[in-house]
Amino acid sequence: MIVMTAVSFANFLGFSIAGISVIIGIAFFFINSNLEKNVSTDTGLNAKSIGKCLKNKTIYFWIVLPLILNVVCIVLAKLILPEYIEHLYGRTEFVVSLDKIMFLVFQLAILALGEEIAWRAFFQKQLSKALPIIPTLIVTSIIFAFAHIVEGSSIVVAYDIFFIFINSVLYGVIFYKTNNAWISAISHFIANLFSIIVISFLL
Repeated sequence: MIVMTAVSFANFLGFSIAGISVIIGIAFFFINSNLEKNVSTDTGLNAKSIGKCLKNKTIYFWIVLPLILNVVCIVLAKLILPEYIEHLYGRTEFVVSLDKIMFLVFQLAILALGEEIAWRAFFQKQLSKALPIIPTLIVTSIIFAFAHIVEGSSIVVAYDIFFIFINSVLYGVIFYKTNNAWISAISHFIANLFSIIVISFLL
C-alpha cells in the first residue's frame, strides 16, 4: 500500500509512472491472497458470485451512478470548460486505441478490472482493516485520483481530479456492498467506455 501511494504521487515530482501502481496492486493482491490462503469468495474477486450480486436490484443504481456522473461531467465541461474535453482525450489516448472499437472495448475492460483489483480488492480492502469504511473510501479515492493527474491548466486538472475522486468513491461503495471487484469493474468499464466514445465524437 505504501509503494502504491508513493508511485501514485510520483506525478508531482515529474515522473509519469503512476500507472505502475495498478501493476503493483494486482501483484500484491495475488501475493496477499496466497499468503492468507483465502478462498475466492474472501478475496473480492469471485466470478461465481457475479450473478448473485446482480440479483440485488439496488446495486444497479450504484453501477449506473458513475455513468450518470460522467454525463454530468462532460455536459458541464462542454458548457463551461471545453478545454477539459481535449485534456481528457490527451490523458487517455496513449492508453487506449480510439481508432479500433473492438480493441478499445477490450482495453477498457482490462484496464477497469485491473484498477478495481488493485484499488478496491487490494488497497481498499486492506485499508478497511485499519479504518472505518468512510475514511477508507476517502483515502483510497484521494490517492486513486492523484494517480490520474497529468499536466494541464490548474482548473482543468482540478475539475478532472474532482470527478475521478467522486467516481472512485462510487466504485468503492459498489465493492463494499458486493465484496466483488468484478461488479465495480463492470461499473468502471461502462463509465469509461461512455466517456471515451463521447469525447472521440466531440473532438
